[in-house]
Amino acid sequence: MPYIKVLIHYIWSTKNRENLITKELKPILLEHIKENSIKKGIFIDKLNCVSDHIHLLISLGTEQTIAKTAMLIKGESSFWINKEKKLRQKFEWQDEYIALSVSYAAIDKVRSYIRNQEEHHKMKTFSEEYEEFLKAHNLESVLAKAGNNY
Repeated sequence: MPYIKVLIHYIWSTKNRENLITKELKPILLEHIKENSIKKGIFIDKLNCVSDHIHLLISLGTEQTIAKTAMLIKGESSFWINKEKKLRQKFEWQDEYIALSVSYAAIDKVRSYIRNQEEHHKMKTFSEEYEEFLKAHNLESVLAKAGNNY
């Protein structure tokens, strides 16, 4: 049996960065994502969200890919919100996402960053954060192709 430890920090936003994740929706959405991920064998180390985006720290399993894991969580959670009519309007996640590898040495820093999202976003918008992540990880070409869509 292979033993692996591949940590991925995922970030994605609501469609058009709409502020759809209300204070009422947030705790039940996060709990639902946790429960559904357990059923799918996805190990979430840490997750948190604010009104327009979510952060997750996930340890990938041997058969999991970055894309498939994001698709399973995004697709199922938006389907659940809409099926259960948790909002008056339709809920969608944006197609794009960031997935960054995390070294084991940096895990506590990433956990803290995810835990403190509300504080962090008092000083910085998601657009500013997203742009910084792309630049910090040499993904400026993604930003250039997207124009101002992020």
